[in-house]
Amino acid sequence: MTLETVPEIFKQTAEKYGDRVAMRKKEYGLWHDISWNEFYRDARYIGSALISMGLKKGECVSIIGDNCPEWALIDLGIQCVGGVAVGVYSTNAWPQVEYVVQNSESRFFFVENEEQLDKWLQFRDKAPLLEKVIVWDLEGLRHFEDPMVMTYDAILELGRETVEKEPDLFENRMNEVTHEDLSVLIYTSGTTGPPKGAMLTHRNVTWMGRAIVEDNPVYDTDEVMSFLPLCHIFERLFSVFAQITHGYTVNFIESLDTVTDNMREISPTVGYAVPRIWEKYMSAVYIKMSDATWFKRLVFGIAYKIGKKRATLRMNFKDVPFYLEVLFQIAYFMVFRKLKERLGFDRLRIAYSGAAPIAPDVLHFFQSIGVNLVEGYGQTEDTGVTCVSPSGKVKFGTVGPPLPGTEVKIAEDGEILVRAPSVFKGYYGNPEETAKTIKDGWLYSGDVGEIDEDGYLKITDRKKDIIVTAGGKNITPQYIENKLKASPYINDAVIIGDKRKFISCLIMIDEDNVVKYAQDNKIQFSTYKDLTQSPEIIKFIQDEVNKVNETLSRVEQVKKFTILPKKLYEEDGEVTPTMKVKRKYVNEAFGDLIEAMYKRR
Repeated sequence: MTLETVPEIFKQTAEKYGDRVAMRKKEYGLWHDISWNEFYRDARYIGSALISMGLKKGECVSIIGDNCPEWALIDLGIQCVGGVAVGVYSTNAWPQVEYVVQNSESRFFFVENEEQLDKWLQFRDKAPLLEKVIVWDLEGLRHFEDPMVMTYDAILELGRETVEKEPDLFENRMNEVTHEDLSVLIYTSGTTGPPKGAMLTHRNVTWMGRAIVEDNPVYDTDEVMSFLPLCHIFERLFSVFAQITHGYTVNFIESLDTVTDNMREISPTVGYAVPRIWEKYMSAVYIKMSDATWFKRLVFGIAYKIGKKRATLRMNFKDVPFYLEVLFQIAYFMVFRKLKERLGFDRLRIAYSGAAPIAPDVLHFFQSIGVNLVEGYGQTEDTGVTCVSPSGKVKFGTVGPPLPGTEVKIAEDGEILVRAPSVFKGYYGNPEETAKTIKDGWLYSGDVGEIDEDGYLKITDRKKDIIVTAGGKNITPQYIENKLKASPYINDAVIIGDKRKFISCLIMIDEDNVVKYAQDNKIQFSTYKDLTQSPEIIKFIQDEVNKVNETLSRVEQVKKFTILPKKLYEEDGEVTPTMKVKRKYVNEAFGDLIEAMYKRR
């Protein structure tokens, strides 16, 4: 029988693996193991404590904090007793935190530390439904007292006492959970307005936990590294839903500053990240090679040329000649094997890019050096994944075929429609938006695309982002932006041109790489703004833009660009927590720079 609720699957996996390692975290320089037995025991204590404090089935509990074992324990403790787990981005400002807690009608709120507790204190009088706030890292809070605040240790102790008094309470509540009950609320990142709470059921998440690995198997011996926000569906899939389904080990990073160090320590077998991370790794390799000796550059260049030729054939579904495969194996042994070790990719069997479109050139680069990076496509509203390329069958310019059991069709206007057991129940407390998004059982994705002769989906753009120039030409900005972002010196780009005579662009430079270029070329600057306005840097970025223009049709070419004089921050509302630029906000915030580009012509 197929299990269709989180508590059923979690209990079965914990019983199966017992004392094997479920999670690891690093403290004081040492990695500490948490077994499946410990995982289940503490989740049981948390769930039992919440029942004793009055949590009813279907009620929401919010969580805010960085990735750590406590986050996952709390998440599963909530879900196992029929509660709905609601993740909040740890980088959110207090008004955004208030919005999620209020909108979800949360009764309890788990916060990581003093920083997150301070956010609640800003709106505590405006959240009447909230009954308790539980803090799991007490550093800096030893002498803080408040009747609404309790410690993580206290809730574990309450749970332990509850289990002793009523040993069947937790399992009885688990048995009441059905596959149609809500499992989690995942709040969208708000690129087009206030975040909406996507209601995912137990059937949604358990089905996806199985479906995501049908073409790309995972094993209970696998290891992953958790560092993307856990409240985002992409990370939640790998750190929680797929993990409890398949029994592998999740390693939690120390901090975002130690991602590359932890990657080398852990050397995961399955990897995943947003495109910006993969772009950063690629640019780091290029920059490192630019500083290498002429001999190392020559050897890498020859190896990369071989790898690129092989990857081009494979990514166009063509046979690789025997001689080329032999040459690649030599190049891999001599060059790429050591490179992967230095990156922490030496055990990486498969890696995923998701949450935003990735430039084909970036995928091509990793396939060329022997890293099996594949792109997935999906959205929160269908539990994260619609399509993904099978291992060894990555096709240029596509996001792969639909997952087994997922139907995809293209509407008359080009919009991608999805029907699958993973399609969400709707937006919490928002029937109007739900009705716009789900029609006759089909999820209207808001993306535009096409399906090729191999059944692979190609994404062309967001429906609302397509530009129509003054001359009536339809332009897909995402295509041009991805080409620009493939440059190691361009962090992001926003194409402008709707109802305009020509295409222009706002460019965000990659600070580390551009600073290095400036230092190497003795370009003087004192601040980030000085750097972006330096004539030498503007000319340098113009050369990068020109390279992209050579690959575009005349109407798509970027005629003018402006380097933004400031970095974009989530706190300023310019990017989402997953590093996607909020196009509408940026257009409004930098409207004067945009108008100046058109007046200068």
